[in-house]
Amino acid sequence: MPESDATASPDSEQGRATRGDLTGRTVLIAGATNTSGRAVASALLAAGARVVVVGSDEGRIEALERELPGVVGERADLTDSDDVLELAMRVHARVGDVDGVVHLVGGWRGSASFTETDLADWDTLHNLLIRTVQHTSLAFEGALARSGNGRYLLISAAGASNPTAGNAAYSASKAAAEAWTLALGDAFRKAGGDAGPAAAAAILVVKALVNDQMRAERPKAKFSGFTDVKDLADTIAGTWSKPTEELNGTRLWLTPKP
Repeated sequence: MPESDATASPDSEQGRATRGDLTGRTVLIAGATNTSGRAVASALLAAGARVVVVGSDEGRIEALERELPGVVGERADLTDSDDVLELAMRVHARVGDVDGVVHLVGGWRGSASFTETDLADWDTLHNLLIRTVQHTSLAFEGALARSGNGRYLLISAAGASNPTAGNAAYSASKAAAEAWTLALGDAFRKAGGDAGPAAAAAILVVKALVNDQMRAERPKAKFSGFTDVKDLADTIAGTWSKPTEELNGTRLWLTPKP
C-alpha cells in the first residue's frame, strides 16, 4: 500500500511537478469555471491534453470556451446522478473515454462556534462536496480503468484532517469525500491484481487557494500556507508523470501538514 501522506510542497521541486505529456489524453474538470479551474485547464492544455470543462452555468462555460480555445464545454448539475450519467454519455459520444477526472467543485459553510453550527449547512455541503464526488466517480470509474493510466483527483482541504469548531460541517464533508476517493483507489488496486492498478485515485490537500487577483486586491496579505492556483494546476498535470501504483490511494500535501 503506498504512503498516504506524501508531501508535495508547492515551493519544492516535487510540488512544482513536471507536466507529463498528455497528448491523446482527455481530462474532465468538474467545477471548472472558477479561477482554479481555468488554471488547471490551461496547464492540461499546455501538456497536450484534450480538456472537457464542466459547470452548472451555461454562460460561464461559454465564456471559458472563448477564453481557452480548444476546451470542450459541458453543462451539468453534478449533484444530480442522472444528469452526471447523461454527461458521461455525451462526453463519450463527443470525445471518447476520459483518462482523468479532476474534482474542483467547491463550497463552504461555517459558524462562529461549534454550538452555532446550522445543520442546514451540512445538507448543502453534503450535496456540493460529497454527492458530486460520488456521482462523478461512479459515472467515470469504468472509463478511467480502461484508460490504462487514468486519474481521479480530488482537491481537498487540510481541515479534513484537523477540523476546527466552527467548521464542523465543512471538515466532515471534506473528510467523507476523501474517504470515498480512497475507496475508489482501493477498487482500482483490487481490480489490477498482481499487474497493479490501471488507474489512480488521489487527493491533493490545500489549506486554501490564492491567485494573482487576490494578491492584487490585498497587497499586504501574506496568504500563509495558501497554494497558488498555478502550482495546483502544475501538480495536477504532473500526476501523469508519477507511476500509477505509487500515486493511487495517496494524499499529496500542498500545504504544511497540521
